[in-house]
Amino acid sequence: MSNIHALALGNYADAIYHPFEGVDKEIESIFRGAIDVRSTGDYGMLKEEYLEPYRLFISYTEFVEEKLSPARTAALLSFVARGGGFLAIHNGISLQRNQELASMIGAKFVSHPDFTTLPISIRQPNHRIMDRVEPFAVDDEPYRFEFDPFVQKTILAEYDHDGEKWPAAWTHEFGLGRIVYLMPGHQLSAFKVEAYRKLILNAGLWAAKVI
Repeated sequence: MSNIHALALGNYADAIYHPFEGVDKEIESIFRGAIDVRSTGDYGMLKEEYLEPYRLFISYTEFVEEKLSPARTAALLSFVARGGGFLAIHNGISLQRNQELASMIGAKFVSHPDFTTLPISIRQPNHRIMDRVEPFAVDDEPYRFEFDPFVQKTILAEYDHDGEKWPAAWTHEFGLGRIVYLMPGHQLSAFKVEAYRKLILNAGLWAAKVI
């Protein structure tokens, strides 16, 4: 058991496209022994006093119309700005429905072509997040993004699609905290790919300032 704790937030019964059930157990198993992950569907956990014990927040939240309340948005912003780690996986970028959180993440999801096999290549092999992560292929949705031009980010990996390379993972800092976004993760099979499991682990450890 680790003395480092993470909170993973997703949607269960009300999920439209990306149910958290099953994915939660994969995330927990990836971090087992390194970070203790508590998975929840309770958005009420987004309060400063509830987030205080955690070093890492993992977002696998669903794309829904309702925005987070100002209080919950402020709690998450404060958590990261004060030094907490933030890891968004695939649809976890859906927190973009709050403009403040979109700015923190550094980009917005805008669309995706059809589900297909995506080769993932390493763009920053010397970054700690990419340590011992080999190129891999994953069956997934090729997300397209609109990037915030004022956020200086490091593109860690790219995917090949339609003869072009597109961002598949990036990181940057927000206040005293670290942000990491990983694009794959539409279905459980993505979390079975060993190279991607290693990438998720490294990303969480990096965001939580363990490595």
